[in-house]
Amino acid sequence: MHWQSLIQAGVDEAFRTTLGLVDLVEPNDLDWKPSTGDNWMTTGQVLMHLTTACGVGFKGAVTGDWGMPDGVDLSELAPEDMLPPADKLPTTDSIDAARAGIEADKQLALDVLASLSEEDLANRPAPVPWDPEVVSLGRRLLQMVHHLQAHKSQLFYYLKLQGKPVNTHHLYGM
Repeated sequence: MHWQSLIQAGVDEAFRTTLGLVDLVEPNDLDWKPSTGDNWMTTGQVLMHLTTACGVGFKGAVTGDWGMPDGVDLSELAPEDMLPPADKLPTTDSIDAARAGIEADKQLALDVLASLSEEDLANRPAPVPWDPEVVSLGRRLLQMVHHLQAHKSQLFYYLKLQGKPVNTHHLYGM
C-alpha cells in the first residue's frame, strides 16, 4: 500500500465514524462533561475540537501555517498556552455548526493530501512545534488521523456515559 491510499483510507474511515457519532449528540448535551475528576472538555468543546483535529494539522505539517494570529509564534508559546486547560477551550453553539466544521476539516485534509506526491509523503521531513522528533510527512499525517480518532473515541465515551445506546459498532462505524 502506498502513503496516499493508506492516509486516504484513514481519513475516510475516521471522518465517517466521527460524523456518525456526532449525529447521536443532542443539542441539550453540549454542556455535558463527566462529573468526576477535573479538566474535562464539555461535549460542545469536544465537537469544536473535532472541527480542527485532522485537516488543520495536515495543513500545518505541510505549510507551517498553524492558524495562529499575526505575531504569535507557536514555537515560543509556553506549554500551558499551547495546550490550555479545558475551561479555556472554545465550544460550539450547535451540532450543525460542528458537523459543518468537521466536514470542512475533512475536505481540507483531502485537498492537502491530494497536493502531495508519494515522494513527499515518504521522504519530506515534517517537524511540528510540539514534537522534537522529525518524522516523514506521511507518518506525521497519519498521526493527525490518529488525533482525530482519539477525540472520536472521547466523543463515543461521552455518549456512553450520557446513557446513549452506543456500542462497538458505533465506535468503529460498522
